[in-house]
Amino acid sequence: MPEYRRILLDGAAVEVRREGGELVAGDGRRVAADTAHHLPPVLPGKIVAVHLNHRSRVEEFGIRLTPAPTYFHKPVSALNAHGGAVVRPEGCRYLNYEGEVAIVIGRTCRNIAPAEAGAYIAGYTVANDFGLHDFRDTDAGSMLRVKGSDTLGPLGPGLVTDWDFRGKYLRTYVNGVLVQDGSTDEMEWDMHYLVADIARTITLYPGDVLLSGTPANSRPVQPGDVVEVEAEGLGRLRNHVVTGPTPIRTDVGAQVTASEEVLSTALGGDWEFRGIRLPVRTAL
Repeated sequence: MPEYRRILLDGAAVEVRREGGELVAGDGRRVAADTAHHLPPVLPGKIVAVHLNHRSRVEEFGIRLTPAPTYFHKPVSALNAHGGAVVRPEGCRYLNYEGEVAIVIGRTCRNIAPAEAGAYIAGYTVANDFGLHDFRDTDAGSMLRVKGSDTLGPLGPGLVTDWDFRGKYLRTYVNGVLVQDGSTDEMEWDMHYLVADIARTITLYPGDVLLSGTPANSRPVQPGDVVEVEAEGLGRLRNHVVTGPTPIRTDVGAQVTASEEVLSTALGGDWEFRGIRLPVRTAL
C-alpha cells in the first residue's frame, strides 16, 4: 500500500514516499524514516471526531450508544506530528491517550450515501486523540479545551492509500506496555458511514480529517511517558509527554477540577452518572 509522509527536509516542508526504511522526495533525495523530522501528514481545514464508537469503550462506561453518532470539533491548532511532544499544562493531572484511526478526505464531499464514501477518501493515518480531562466539567459539551488544546492532535507517521479498514487491530502502548487492544471490527459505525453522516450538512474538503473513535482503557499519562499508537497496516505513531512551561492562568476563565466526572472519565468509570464510579477502575 502506498504511504506518503510530510517531513522537514533541508529546511523545507516536503512530501515524500516511503520505500522500506527510507523516505524519498520527488527530486530523489533520501532520508532514513527513523531519523526524519516528521510533520503532520496532511494539513486539514477541520478535524471532526466521533464521541463513542468502539463497543469496548461503551461497555467500559456502562452506557448505551445513542441511535446515531455524535461528534465534536478539534481545532487545527491542536495538530501535532509523529515524534512530537504532547504538552500537559502545569497544574493539570488528567491527560489521557486515545488511540484512533483517522480518515483523510481526498475529494470535496457533500450529500453522499455511505456506499459512495470510499471514493471520497484519500487514505488513512494513525491518530492519538489526547484529552485534557481537567477541563471536562466546564467543556463537557464542546470538548474545546479537553480535546482541542495545543499539541493534543498527533497524526502520522504517514498517509496510507488503498487501506481496507475492516478487521484491523488498533493498539496503544505506554513506555512499551500494551494498554489498549482493539479492532476496527468493534466500531458501531464504520469509516464510510462516518464520512457520509458528516457530509449530509457539512462539506468536507481535501485534507479534512475525521477521527473514528477509541477502544477501552484510555488512561492518564505523565510527563516523560512515551505513547505509541499502532494501527495494522498504517504504522506506529509515537509521541512523548512533557510539562508545559507555564501554569494555567487563574485570573481568567474556569479552572481545572478533579470532580467525580473528571475522575471517572479519566480513570475509566461511568461518567454518565456523576458520583458513581465503577469500583475496580484504576490508572495504569
